[in-house]
Amino acid sequence: MGVATTLWPVEQSGGDKRLPEPCIFVVFGASGDLTKRKLLPALFHLRQTGLLPEEFAVVGVARRDLSEIFVPDIKDGIVKGGGVAETDPQLDSFLDRVKYFQTNFDDDDGFERLKHYLAELDGELGTRGNRLFYLAVAPEYFADIIARLGAHGMTQSGEEGAHWVRVVIEKPFGTDLESAKKLNDDVNAVLSEDQVFRIDHYLGKETVQNILFFRFGNGIFEPIWNRNYIERVELTLAETVGVEGRGPFYEKAGALRDILQNHAMEVLALIAMEPPESFHAEAGRS
Repeated sequence: MGVATTLWPVEQSGGDKRLPEPCIFVVFGASGDLTKRKLLPALFHLRQTGLLPEEFAVVGVARRDLSEIFVPDIKDGIVKGGGVAETDPQLDSFLDRVKYFQTNFDDDDGFERLKHYLAELDGELGTRGNRLFYLAVAPEYFADIIARLGAHGMTQSGEEGAHWVRVVIEKPFGTDLESAKKLNDDVNAVLSEDQVFRIDHYLGKETVQNILFFRFGNGIFEPIWNRNYIERVELTLAETVGVEGRGPFYEKAGALRDILQNHAMEVLALIAMEPPESFHAEAGRS
């Protein structure tokens, strides 16, 4: 959880309402299960609750030619995975902001075309040059994509905060300590630490997030959540979804690396950690 700053900067927008700043949300690996079932339904729920700026777009980037079916497939994911009515009045206007861009992740010409395409969208939609790159790809592509984003001038923030760039990296982060260190070096060669967010979407589950409130904000349980009153802790990570279309990922990553060293250890850390000094990101990570 490398979160040294705000993932998506916000601005005041009338009264006490704080909206995220205008932005283009770029998803590498957009043809995958995560984009359809999790990312886009979550973004649409933000739209439903008025927490997306008007100046906003999603650009899905993947290697296959999905230009004809990408948006209908995303709509299907939002309806089925997000529990959204197909007749929702906001759905079509949201999907109008969803675009698709085809390129291989090792294609320098493709990255240059992507740079110009995002600049065109900026001019059309008024997104101010702000970028949020989400790497929903296999781990072996992390370093290459970030290196090419840097080589083609897409990772620089503007002077005096004129615009910002963030990169979100999903787990698993490397295959062992040495590969994780090398990946960190590759990432830091292009991006500053406050631009990088190493995440695991499991931490976004309400039950997981509630652990902190249950521990530190509950007047009944907070005083007795310690070794004097707790004999043992048992973690159960129950999955309702099988491998489905993620066979190639699991063949390389494996369930042990995907589930145990990430999800299970993170939940264990939240259960056993000392109270943070504050609820700022750095204090929580420390």
